Amino acid sequence: MYEKSLQERYKSTNIFTLRCEIADKPGKLSSLVAVVADINAQLDKIESVSIDPFNKVRDITIFCQNPHDIKTIIPKINAIEGLRVIDVIDEVLDSHRRGSIETKSRMAIKNLTDLRKVYTPGVALVCEKIVEEPNAAWDLTGICDRVAIVSDGTAVLGLGDIGPSASLPVMEGKAAIFAEFVGISGVPIVLDTKDPSEIINHISLMAHTFGAIQLEDIAAPACFEIEEKLRETLDIPVFHDDQHATATVVLAALINALKQVNKKASESRAVIIGAGAAGYAITKILLEFGLKDIVVYDAGGALYKGRKDMNPYLEKLADITNKDGVTGPLEEGFKGRDIFIGVARANLVNKEMIASMAEDAIVFPLSNPVGEISVEDASAAGAKITADGRTINNALAFPGLFRGALDARAKDITAKMQLAASNTLAELAINGRLLPDMLDTGVHSSVSKAVQAAAID
Repeated sequence: MYEKSLQERYKSTNIFTLRCEIADKPGKLSSLVAVVADINAQLDKIESVSIDPFNKVRDITIFCQNPHDIKTIIPKINAIEGLRVIDVIDEVLDSHRRGSIETKSRMAIKNLTDLRKVYTPGVALVCEKIVEEPNAAWDLTGICDRVAIVSDGTAVLGLGDIGPSASLPVMEGKAAIFAEFVGISGVPIVLDTKDPSEIINHISLMAHTFGAIQLEDIAAPACFEIEEKLRETLDIPVFHDDQHATATVVLAALINALKQVNKKASESRAVIIGAGAAGYAITKILLEFGLKDIVVYDAGGALYKGRKDMNPYLEKLADITNKDGVTGPLEEGFKGRDIFIGVARANLVNKEMIASMAEDAIVFPLSNPVGEISVEDASAAGAKITADGRTINNALAFPGLFRGALDARAKDITAKMQLAASNTLAELAINGRLLPDMLDTGVHSSVSKAVQAAAID
């Protein structure tokens, strides 16, 4: 059975711990709990901190759907005789203090001999070796385990264009995932420019420091141009995570969903809402996998040949999708479709649209933090299989994709490598789940081995 996180269970990402002094009298703790319940917050842990002859100090952890609820609850608690809030800890903010990652030496420096091996004068020998044999840098530096995580902060998941500084916690989070799951040193780099040519230039100039480049949270259509030109000029993998890792995990989930409803990819019809970075890549990998009938919608309607307001990348999608020339409103695009994938924005889809789909429909509303339709409403409208962006998460794919590419010393991450990752993820899912456990390091290891084998082959 799939175990939800507490954030999913309580539909809240706002976690606070209240340190409270509570009079050691009957009913006082229950009074505090009643205040929490009164604002529809969810109680989690209650832990004793200290006790004196008259009071107990306890840490009360709560989940609030609205971050402003904490400002309401404190005076209510303090207004009750025998209760006092001593301190409030924002657990999410606190977990990011001083950042999510740090750099550590792989070599212990315990004496001067150690120091002079890792730095001067010993390091000069290593530099000279690389001058003589440039390829030796792969073995004699950390580039074999180092990935740049580069963003301009223009398309941060669920937040939009928030700029470089505000996007940095996301890049650090990616680096933490790399380190924990596959032993890669991810280096967050945020650039204070939205000019694709400047971003391309900056990345090109620093590329010798890394074994691969992960582009992250860069808005379309700039992300397409940046990735395309860097792939042409650099001899290391350049991979836009929001596009290709997302597409890889979507395909893995879809492989198992199609098996569960006994449908073939080649005979299934799909509708996709969202033609940005994720929608573009998802469409292409589904076509690569074998789907033949996909209609893609953006804010201007269905993509079709001859539509006048499309950029060159949308025109490319229009050339390979919508074989029947659908031009009607969004409601028309759902009729009789077997698969819906949403990567646009919250609450774009209603129950009637889902009800108009084919029997045993597969519905993946993936926008975060709120999907195009809730999985509950989609199921109530008749969808057979539903999953949202919490379940279908690109963190299942990108660690293994990069680890496999680095281990193979690949020059690129290809569609074949992505398909190997998708098939591996699908195979590792158990007990009727669409995807395996994201926290299982063995999953990431298996994906990396499959990707490495595909790269070498």
